[in-house]
Amino acid sequence: MEKIVTANLRRLPSVDGVLKTAVAADAIRRFGRPAVVSAVRHVISQSRGNGAVPDRPEEVTAAAVSLLEAQERPKLRPVFNLTGTVLHTNLGRAVLAESAIEAAVTAMRSAMALEFDLEGGRRGERDDHLRDLLCELTGAEDATVVNNNAAAVLIVLNTLAHRRETIVSRGELIEIGGAFRMPEIMSRAGTKLVEVGTTNRTHKKDYVGAIGAKTGIIFKVHTSNYRIEGFTKEVGARELAALAVERSIPMVHDLGSGTLVDLAQFGLAHEPTVAEAIVDGADVVTFSGDKLLGGPQAGFIVGRKDLIAAINRNPMKRALRLDKMRIAAIEATLKLYRDPDRLAQRLPTVRLLSLSRSAIEACSRRLLPDVQAAVGPLFSVEVTACESQIGSGALPLVTMPSAGLAIRSLSARGAGRLLKRLAEGLRDLDIPVIGRIEEQALVLDLRCLDDERAFARNLESLDLSEKSNESA
Repeated sequence: MEKIVTANLRRLPSVDGVLKTAVAADAIRRFGRPAVVSAVRHVISQSRGNGAVPDRPEEVTAAAVSLLEAQERPKLRPVFNLTGTVLHTNLGRAVLAESAIEAAVTAMRSAMALEFDLEGGRRGERDDHLRDLLCELTGAEDATVVNNNAAAVLIVLNTLAHRRETIVSRGELIEIGGAFRMPEIMSRAGTKLVEVGTTNRTHKKDYVGAIGAKTGIIFKVHTSNYRIEGFTKEVGARELAALAVERSIPMVHDLGSGTLVDLAQFGLAHEPTVAEAIVDGADVVTFSGDKLLGGPQAGFIVGRKDLIAAINRNPMKRALRLDKMRIAAIEATLKLYRDPDRLAQRLPTVRLLSLSRSAIEACSRRLLPDVQAAVGPLFSVEVTACESQIGSGALPLVTMPSAGLAIRSLSARGAGRLLKRLAEGLRDLDIPVIGRIEEQALVLDLRCLDDERAFARNLESLDLSEKSNESA
């Protein structure tokens, strides 16, 4: 047996022999010689290890090309988000408006007057491109921007309460995605956390009793990613701001998700707007760009001019600043809010959140035959009512009536295994399809499906064979 294996290994083509084939020459033109040589060596090494000796050099080249094509496929890939979560953190949150995409592409292709004052011919500030828009839309005196809301909170605390105390209700010590907790952010910012009240009830007297000579700020955190219900009490932002004025202490309000418009007009529950937080008296308000606002990832800081100026002087600001692409996309996104009557038509996040169940159900019925043909006779497909959610910690108790397709195994035995294989097959498509499994069905919530034809074409290559999934 050993002699046979040794004889087979001697039949392995040499690297030079493989590189002389026409397929290899074409591969070198596509991928470059170093990459092809490395891939060929890898294939030959694998063949030597498993004893599977190719008959011809062309087989090695074909395997090497397949390997190179797989390596060329981007790691960051578009997907069909059919999870029912509109602002899905793991799928990139907000989809940008076309005007924002165009602005970002222009910024990528051109030199931009990012920090250059065209009128005066001297150095400018990158915040200048967004400051007036943010002030106009929020009513704040001044504004600045960093790379996300966690960074906004970090730099605000580090600027206004470094080596001082930050007073916050125990019921507002939130944990955001990825196990990042507010107390830990405070610690990194160099401020001492002073908790007041209890988990479910905090009174004004708790804040009053905690204020002392070392108090840096009074901090209110909007609990956008959870709700405490029942026997509860919190001090409202307006009352807290009045206390802060009385004691000459800045009051900072972290809105988390943050919205610039009243979502009630789109059939959703009211979420405090940034403008409302400013009217309530907050000295500084922080909020996100890629959640309810519907733009790229960013952290906005708006409020009193003197406090924003101090934040901008913090050396940390340079480490947290935005690049030209995101600034361009944010500017285009913010301009859409100047025309609220057409916001749902032009901003994908608002449009997706405001879609009616009837419209989504009609889409589901149109696509049912395509999905049934793709999954084959092992599964049944039917239109189903479901509930979508906003996601990214925004309005966690609010769901939106939606519709989609429920795919179930027709076999009582091994139904779970078949559904798992189906989910894997959908994720292995050229454009992966991400749904959710619940109640022994794979549910595809179609609220976020924009291109029905592209989705149907994508399904044509669905392969549910065991061999396909073993290799995936």
